[in-house]
Amino acid sequence: MSGLTETQIIEHQGVPLFAVVPYREYLQLTGKHTIPHKIVRRVVHEEISLIKAWREHLGLTQTQVASKMGIKQATVAKMENVNSKPHKATLEAFAEAMDLHVEQLKTA
Repeated sequence: MSGLTETQIIEHQGVPLFAVVPYREYLQLTGKHTIPHKIVRRVVHEEISLIKAWREHLGLTQTQVASKMGIKQATVAKMENVNSKPHKATLEAFAEAMDLHVEQLKTA
């Protein structure tokens, strides 16, 4: 783990039983990077890309994501197209810009 962690140890009669860690740390430790049901539902029912569904779920604009990535808003719009097939490096850049794990942006 990197950085400051606010771990809480829960004991019973002086014996440690549980360690409570911040959720982000838990995800890093377990490798479990989930996609909320409402995002999956939008991708399926509205036929939009995971990138767009995540961005809107997080309340970010295309301009904000583009700024974080150092690209133009029009490029974000192009990558959000449901038929777009972004390269791994592009998905990694989107994940970083939206504070996600790259696995959360990959389609099957």
